[in-house]
Amino acid sequence: MEWDWRRANGGLKDIASRSLLRKLDALGHIQLPKGVHKNNSPKRRSNILPMLHSKEPIKYSIKDLYPITVQLVETGYHLKLFKYFISTYHYLGWSGTVGENLKYLFYDKEDRPLGCIMFGAAAWKVKSRDDFIGWISEKRKKNLSFIINNNRFLILPWVNVPHLASHVLGKVCRRLNGDWKSKYNHFVYLVETFVQCDRFKGTCYRAANWEYLGKTKGRGKQDVHHQHSLPIKDILVYPLEKSFKKKLCS
Repeated sequence: MEWDWRRANGGLKDIASRSLLRKLDALGHIQLPKGVHKNNSPKRRSNILPMLHSKEPIKYSIKDLYPITVQLVETGYHLKLFKYFISTYHYLGWSGTVGENLKYLFYDKEDRPLGCIMFGAAAWKVKSRDDFIGWISEKRKKNLSFIINNNRFLILPWVNVPHLASHVLGKVCRRLNGDWKSKYNHFVYLVETFVQCDRFKGTCYRAANWEYLGKTKGRGKQDVHHQHSLPIKDILVYPLEKSFKKKLCS
């Protein structure tokens, strides 16, 4: 049975539809993604619908996938797919969005999804970042909206393509300013990210010319007693303009 999964996803609007898919999966007519049957992640939300998709391994040289396209995600099918991928395959899951943000899906030449990436509000206070910029408290409060945070980046588990992550970072960063200006009517000058040291090395960011600033202290906003309770993360930044320091301090 050939399953038109793009058409099927458009009709997944209620619990009955999900029940039908599970029955078809049990009969062997289709194969649902792993994890659909049991909502075992506290980060996943009940309103994220299962999205049928191929998990055929993609293991090529990156040149064999060109052109790789990056698509801005706003609404509809692509937003549902984005949320499902993050909630299912990213270790932090999907926790929703607050405030200004941009989401992207990226595809190979055959229109197969390879992963997704999201940007949102910058961290309120990071000493090494603020020292790097030359910020005092008043300037940070005034200009923080001109920095954004890469808070999700996912290469799908069945995609094994050397240099893909750094290639995508480069493509996305070249268009970030224009996309942000179009949506929110202001530019951004610096991108930051936090890479959890016990999980990742951050190699793709360094390969894409992001600058390492140091490590977090493992304290959250509620850590008033200075007890290290959060994972230590590497802090990396990428300027979107050469004069970013001048503009952030103006």
